[in-house]
Amino acid sequence: MREAFIVFDFETTGMSPQEGGRATEIGAVRVENGKIVSSFQSLMNAGVKIPPFIRELTGISDAMISKSPPASEVMASFFDFIGDLPLVAHNASFDRRFLEAELSRIGLDARQPIACSMLVSRRIYPDAPDHKLGSLVRHLGIGTGEVFHRALADANHAARLWLQMEKDLRSRYGFSEIPFEMMKRLESVPKRNAHESLRRWANRS
Repeated sequence: MREAFIVFDFETTGMSPQEGGRATEIGAVRVENGKIVSSFQSLMNAGVKIPPFIRELTGISDAMISKSPPASEVMASFFDFIGDLPLVAHNASFDRRFLEAELSRIGLDARQPIACSMLVSRRIYPDAPDHKLGSLVRHLGIGTGEVFHRALADANHAARLWLQMEKDLRSRYGFSEIPFEMMKRLESVPKRNAHESLRRWANRS
């Protein structure tokens, strides 16, 4: 049985909670045995206004947020959804900051590892045009639609990307299993050494 994990994504009012940014939407999917088996999605009301450029990018408006549950309530439910499972996000440093900030507001802390699908993709697909989520989905032909910059849609895209990366590693290197810990370790391997590291790890598996 393959490891279960959660792929998640935030939409926010800015780039950093340290600069006053707050989460406006959370989306996540649970992956088990190579399949998406459940999902979590909610807008959340953090009591802040949506900047015009965020409204244009995501389609999330002040009116939508005003009808949404409080951020504290949504984050408590999300904390229950993820449990202690490993987490994945595309450009995980961004999502990690908001996860930690929003959970800390309600006295919670997610201690499990968080892997970055963007960093891993740079090691597996060094010749991709770029490593933005939309670009990779289109480059690999794994998209189910062109909706981006909404939390659940992006979580779904990132989950399919992660599963495609696992599939390609099995095909290229002969892995029988792709441990989450190995993928997490791969993100910090220098890109020039990725192929040799993967070949060596495959020989040991």
